[in-house]
Amino acid sequence: MISEMPEWPEYGDDEAKALLDVLNSGQWGSTSGDVVATFQREFAEYQQAEHAVCLANGTLAIAVALRAAGVGIGDEVIVPPYTFIATASAALFVGAVPVFADVDPDTHLLDPVATEAAITERTKAVVVVHLAGRPADLDAFTALGARHGLTIVEDAAQAHGAAYKGRAVGAIGDLGTFSFQSSKNITAGEGGAVLTDSQELAGAVYSLVNVGRVPGGGWYQHEAVGYNLRLTEFQAAILRVQLRRHPALQVVRERNARLLTDLLGPVDGIQLAPEDPAITAHGRHLFMLRVPGRREAVLESLTSAGITRASSGYVPLHRNAAVLRESKAITDRLGQPYPEASCPNADQVSTDTIWLPQPYLLGTEAQTHTIADAITKAVTQ
Repeated sequence: MISEMPEWPEYGDDEAKALLDVLNSGQWGSTSGDVVATFQREFAEYQQAEHAVCLANGTLAIAVALRAAGVGIGDEVIVPPYTFIATASAALFVGAVPVFADVDPDTHLLDPVATEAAITERTKAVVVVHLAGRPADLDAFTALGARHGLTIVEDAAQAHGAAYKGRAVGAIGDLGTFSFQSSKNITAGEGGAVLTDSQELAGAVYSLVNVGRVPGGGWYQHEAVGYNLRLTEFQAAILRVQLRRHPALQVVRERNARLLTDLLGPVDGIQLAPEDPAITAHGRHLFMLRVPGRREAVLESLTSAGITRASSGYVPLHRNAAVLRESKAITDRLGQPYPEASCPNADQVSTDTIWLPQPYLLGTEAQTHTIADAITKAVTQ
């Protein structure tokens, strides 16, 4: 039985002081305080982006990014089927249709070849998900975007601190989105951010988040129709401290992920994602493995060992009735055909994948061995 794992989120006196500082300032909203603005600068620098705009959550971050890029009613947005529902529903929020392209079964990430095959005259954007914190093939996707005139949005909700060929993810594409929801490696319970290197896109995102206002403009100067999605000063106060904690915690996550890889990689019946030299930093939000034919046995073994938060992961979105219903409502109204998706790789990985959430990467070496032993036992017995 595994000994007690670290609690998540990790927090302490620094978060408490930061919250009290905001409380005592009387400036609780970002229109009067400067904590959100400060965190935006710090997070943009951390992710090597020119601009960051914070907002209410990671789901709306994707929707705002798409709308800032001009995606609207009847447009098509290519997304992977093996991801959280927000990746697809964000397209629906702006009146666009999520079109599913299959994933690479070795990495669970959107396949660039399948993506290119799904492009039509209505395609306006691709949302590339850095699932589990593993950067997708951004060389392929940025080249694809340039060839076809498509906006590339990086869904980096799980990829804080991840890097591709030495550059932090989030602004390698046209826009990048992050989540600060409770499970994330940097968290304030909720919250999100949109990153970009484009001043024009940053201004559009700012306006959408701030009821159509423009940076530096007047209080009642609404140059566009925007939402009201601002982050609070309290959330940003926590995030500033969480951002400072992140590098040291990532060292622990990386060490334990490497140990799990060393212990599980040689075991017959376990499939791990291959190493990729282009991935120079992994976000380590999840440790994922495939165990064909043995998933229930592995989950039972993990539970018996006290590893109760291991998960079987996503159900593919191209089979989600709500997403299909909303998508077809748009295409039917516009008299367009609905682009049916065949995603056999997503179907397959959804049957044999196991997730270990990031708190399990914050334990001791002995605890990591216990996790590996429970998995190995179930696969080999």
